[in-house]
Order: sequence, then structure tokens, then C-alpha cells
Amino acid sequence: MGLFDKFKKKEKPENIGPMFLYSENELEEVDSYIAKAFGKFENVFHELVSPDIHLDVCFVPPTDDEPFYKLVTMGAGAYEMKIPEKWKEWHIERAEYVIYVPKDWNINSSDMNDYWPIKVLKDTARLPIWCDTWLSFGHTLQADEEGTAYAPGTRFNSVILDFCENHQGEVRFETSTGKTITFYQVIPMFPEELKFKMDSGDAGALFDKFEEKGIEYKVVDNNRRSALE
Repeated sequence: MGLFDKFKKKEKPENIGPMFLYSENELEEVDSYIAKAFGKFENVFHELVSPDIHLDVCFVPPTDDEPFYKLVTMGAGAYEMKIPEKWKEWHIERAEYVIYVPKDWNINSSDMNDYWPIKVLKDTARLPIWCDTWLSFGHTLQADEEGTAYAPGTRFNSVILDFCENHQGEVRFETSTGKTITFYQVIPMFPEELKFKMDSGDAGALFDKFEEKGIEYKVVDNNRRSALE
């Protein structure tokens, strides 16, 4: 499913309406779960203006075993997405989002060549609210109608969502209040990869191409090979 057509029909609202927030206890639980599932963190990109959800980004630092930053949203799951009836049994109404960037990435820079992964996370998290829709595995989002790249230093112009996994399996969490939160990994794509996915309608086919060609796609790499080479 491509959501860009829905997104382009609406401007970002100046005042979206009600705020959707975790309770203080839920926030503590989500914070603790992120540290357990992805690694302990101290740095958080705190949002200063929050029109709908309060969306922070946790910076989980690189380790010897996982030499990359894990950027994880905290706040998106406070919003309950409108899931089609046939999918409700899977309890995917709430989500947080994750993107991995190399350990030498300048995560403190405001230059768009460095900042775009954070912007993508924040735009992805808010799209269900802005467009009254939902996101899950295989959904794609494009930067804009023209297919412009996210920044001058990259060809990436879109992303696809995959279920996030760690050494224990799929990353999902249920709060003490009964809210199930699914974590999705945000995978950047080149224009031809987006076209392949949209033409085929099969996210699995794209992921298979990555695997067949031995392409590391889970950590952002502006210079990686295209799956459609």
C-alpha cells in the first residue's frame, strides 16, 4: 500500500485538534521497554512543539555487536490508528518507529543531509493522524509528489515499513493498561525500488531481492547498491 497519494491531498494542519499522549505510567513503561529491546540510552531528541502527539526520538548508541545508532520514536503509540476490521485481530492499532544509522552519522546536526532520518521518523509517525489512516508492514511513504530525494546527499526518496526484530524476535509490547504497541523499522528506498514495490504490490518480493543480492538494507547507507541493479 502506498500512502503518498493520501498524504499529498492534505496540507499539514496548523491545529490538528486533540492531543494524544501516554499517561505518565505508560510513558515510563515504554521508555523501559525501548531500553530493554534496543539498548540503554541517555540522549533523547525532545520535541519542543507538539500539535497532536508528543514525539521524542531516543538515540540508542552503537555497541561492538551492533555498530550503529538506533533512533526510536517514543510517543506515536499514544495515537490509536483506524485499522480495517479484518486486521483488528492482530492488534496493530498503535505503533512506534525505528531507523538505524551508521555509528559515524552526525546525529546532532541540523543539516538536512544529517537530519533527514529523524524527519522521516517524525513524518511517518504523524501521517496516520494527518491523513486519518494507518500504517503497518509493507506500507510505503514517499518524500513528496515529485519523488524528490530526502536531502542533496542521498538518492533515497521513500521508505517501506518492516516489522522490527531483535534477538528475541518481533518487537511488540503491551502496557499495563492493555495497549499493544508494534515497533516498525523504517527502511529507506531508492526511486526504482519504490516503483518495483508499487508495481508488484509485494513488499516481500522487494525484501527478497535485497537478500538475494546480499544487500545490507537495514542500516542507512547512502552508497549501498540498488536492489534493482
